[in-house]
Amino acid sequence: MKVIVFGATGMVGQGVLRECLVDRGIDRVLVVGRSPTGVRNAKLAEITHDDFTDYSAIEAELTGFDACFFCLGVSSIGMSEQRYRHLTYDLTLAAATALAKLNPQMTFVYVTGAGTDSSEQSSRMWARIKGKTENDLFKLPFRAAYMFRPGAIQPLHGARSKTAWVQAVYTATWPLWSVLRRIAPSLVTSTEQIGRAMIRVAREGYKRKVLEMEDINGL
Repeated sequence: MKVIVFGATGMVGQGVLRECLVDRGIDRVLVVGRSPTGVRNAKLAEITHDDFTDYSAIEAELTGFDACFFCLGVSSIGMSEQRYRHLTYDLTLAAATALAKLNPQMTFVYVTGAGTDSSEQSSRMWARIKGKTENDLFKLPFRAAYMFRPGAIQPLHGARSKTAWVQAVYTATWPLWSVLRRIAPSLVTSTEQIGRAMIRVAREGYKRKVLEMEDINGL
């Protein structure tokens, strides 16, 4: 299987990239991002791309892939609705639209979040925008599309949050995470579990198109 990863320098993306690289069934991984990951692996290639609204210049390099794991995302804290919509909806749909044209046989897996509102009517701005993003991804002509809605995520195998205060919280609460994953599997997952679940869904499909925490951990 050949896969593309977006957002590989973020916490979730780091975990997903790691699982792709250790999976023997994946023989090629392409990372598209604004900055290099710093990872070295024989099956990893990277494209540094600045304009996430236009992929026309690199279309030839984006063809021939079986799956895309889209982990690019930002927090809505302190952000205007217009800015959050651009970074969440516009950039995701731009990449997905380009990939659907180039790889109609592709499975597209998108990381949204627990509490995303499919009705697009929530009073929470981020939930409405994430819901619209999910809904419009389903309209694209992929072979299949799946929405992952994780809640609390434990970073494993060196994955780190790019947000300093978030990483500080993870560091301070580290001893609790393994316990929480055992006693509350519907509330807590890990970067490893998300990555492995994405790969399995891309390879085998799944009975639901929107995957909540129990689905992710079950896979």
